Amino acid sequence: MMKFRLKLTLILTVLIACSMLTAGIFMARLLAQSHMNALQNNMTRELKIIEVTGDWSLNGPESALIETYTAKSKRIKEFTSATLTFIRADGKVLGDSDQDPAMMDNQLQTPEIQQARTEGYGFKTRYSDTLNENMLYAAIPIMNGKEITSYLRLAIGLEQVDAAVRQLWYFLILGLLLLLLIAAYVSYRIAKSITRPMEQITRVAKQITDMNYKARVNTKSNDEIGQLGHAINVMADSLQLQMNHIQENESRLTGVLENMVSGVMMIDREERIVLLNPSAEEILGFSSQELLGKKYKEAKQQFEFTKLIEESIEGREHIRDEMIFYFPTERILEINLNPISQVGEEWSGVLIVLHDITAVRRLERMRSEFVANVSHELKTPIAAVKGFAETLLAGALNDKETAKSFLQIIFDESERLNRLIGDILELSKIESKRIPLHFSPVHMAEFIEKSLNMMSTEAKKKGIVLSAEVDEDVYLEADEDRLRQIFINLLSNGISYTQDGGKVKVRVEQISMNMDGEYERLRIVVSDTGIGIPKKDLPRIFERFYRVDKARSRISGGTGLGLSIVKHLVELHKGTIRVESEVGMGTKFIIDLPVIH
Repeated sequence: MMKFRLKLTLILTVLIACSMLTAGIFMARLLAQSHMNALQNNMTRELKIIEVTGDWSLNGPESALIETYTAKSKRIKEFTSATLTFIRADGKVLGDSDQDPAMMDNQLQTPEIQQARTEGYGFKTRYSDTLNENMLYAAIPIMNGKEITSYLRLAIGLEQVDAAVRQLWYFLILGLLLLLLIAAYVSYRIAKSITRPMEQITRVAKQITDMNYKARVNTKSNDEIGQLGHAINVMADSLQLQMNHIQENESRLTGVLENMVSGVMMIDREERIVLLNPSAEEILGFSSQELLGKKYKEAKQQFEFTKLIEESIEGREHIRDEMIFYFPTERILEINLNPISQVGEEWSGVLIVLHDITAVRRLERMRSEFVANVSHELKTPIAAVKGFAETLLAGALNDKETAKSFLQIIFDESERLNRLIGDILELSKIESKRIPLHFSPVHMAEFIEKSLNMMSTEAKKKGIVLSAEVDEDVYLEADEDRLRQIFINLLSNGISYTQDGGKVKVRVEQISMNMDGEYERLRIVVSDTGIGIPKKDLPRIFERFYRVDKARSRISGGTGLGLSIVKHLVELHKGTIRVESEVGMGTKFIIDLPVIH
């Protein structure tokens, strides 16, 4: 824009300079011509005065006339400072103020004499070889009636005139230079006033190009440039509004993609990966920096997955499939491949959506296993009840001892069936979170003492010692009934799997002290000296119907759901439970619960 300003300044300056120079030359010529005209008029008046005041009649011999007129001419020059020449009608010089008339040529054919003879006065500017300078000659005829008797000619040197003209040119050039400087300054100011808004408009346009849509042109005029600036501002407002909408939509889309549980991957028409959300990175085990811009065949993906993409690209059709991925972890994925197209285009790529359905399939498997386990667990007591009932109906009622034994078995199996159905219903309610918890402060020392008293009868049958280690001032905010259910299950489990004469112990300790010196969590440890749990069974100990010693469990009347119920109740209290055990050394169940909810 600075170059444009300088060019505009130069153009304006040149135009003004040319105009001023043309006007100056015209004015100088006009002044020179005016000066010359004034000089000719003055010479004509002087000649008329000389003619009127002098006697120019031709009488006497030629030599006497030459002497008389020469003297007279020299005297007149003293007053006029001009060369005076008296010329006879035939061109003979009879008197001259500067030269000897005898030495002068015939002057009849000189231009000023010829013009004076025809027009009454004559003027001519020419170089004088005698005086070696330009001279202005003015001549008038002297009349005797209608006849020309002689001519008077006045000549002055033009050195003064030329000096005056040179001085005029000097002042004119100085004036032109001064005016040129002024014109250059004015042109620069004019160019700046024109280009400054253009510079601002250009600067704002560049800022808009650089996505600074808040830039505006300060328009103060209503001319074309002002209207252009206003148009730029309107365009910027529109662009800013549109970009705000685009950014909002992009932000929403980015938020959706980044927070989607499903993986999203996009491949363009050149078979390059152009989009990968965080879930897709996690599922595929590669970061976006490693995959974006690469062709899908170079992405080091599972062969079956690559073939599925190739099939979708070649067939241009939607494909849905399930596939097991082994990297970075084993997962079952539902893969949806959808060809995408843009307006006016037939095909522009493939959108791939990856759903991790591992948990769904695991739940389906667990549901199937649960149904199978429930069916199996229900079938055993029902089969026993049915078998012994058929035996009684077949005649065993007649033997009272046998009938009583069979009826006891039927009763025990019914009780077991009742406990099983009760535990299944309880677990179902707990898992569905349909049981409300009523939190209240629980004094742990008193609570554990009551729980141990409830299990003391069962412990005495096996000679098992129950003990507790808990401070008197320990309290816990919990649902007392559900907390008791947790303890009863764990104590019952410990008693069942501990040999006669063993020990079952409950220990409560405070952990996780905060900045105020108060304990935030409570740790409850229920330990026994029983048979222990093999290391291979520890990860599955809280699964439904899972038993370490199936024969022992059936003898003890367990349903296989107690520890699963305990785990869910602990989690409902925002706590955690884990187990530590060694075969033959006993088992520890460790529960961490928050003190306050």
